[in-house]
Amino acid sequence: MRTTKDRVRHALGFELIGLLIFAPLASLVFGYQLFDMGLMALVGSIIATLWNYVYNLLFDHALLRLRGDVRKTTPIRIAHALLFEGGLLLLFMPMIAWHLGITLWEAFVMDIAMASFYLVYAYLYNLAYDRVFPIPPTMRAPATGQG
Repeated sequence: MRTTKDRVRHALGFELIGLLIFAPLASLVFGYQLFDMGLMALVGSIIATLWNYVYNLLFDHALLRLRGDVRKTTPIRIAHALLFEGGLLLLFMPMIAWHLGITLWEAFVMDIAMASFYLVYAYLYNLAYDRVFPIPPTMRAPATGQG
C-alpha cells in the first residue's frame, strides 16, 4: 500500500499533468481558446473529484443494503465504472454546453472526447508513476507460497 503522502503526490501530479496536456490539446482539436479549454478541464476535474467521493459513498451503501457486502465482483466493477462515467457525463455536459454556448450534442461529443483522453492518460500516468515511484518492498503483501 502507498502512504498518504504518496497518494497526495499521485493525485496532484495526475491532475496537474492532465490539465497541462489536455487543455492545449483540446484547444487545438476543438478550436476554442486555451483559457476556455483549461477552465473546462479544471471544472471537470473538480466535479469528477467531488462526484467520485459522493458516488462511491452511495454505491457502497447500495451494495451493503443489496448484498450485505461492499466487495465487488467483476460485473459489479464494470457496472460501477459505467455508472460513474454516466453520472459524471450528466453532471458535466450541461456545464460545457452553457459555458461554450454549444448544443448538448456538441457538449456530449466533447465530454466523450475528454473522458476518452483521461481513460488513456490515466493508464499511462499510472504506469509511469509506478515506475518512477515504485511501491517499497515493505509495503507489498507477503508472498503466500501458493502458486
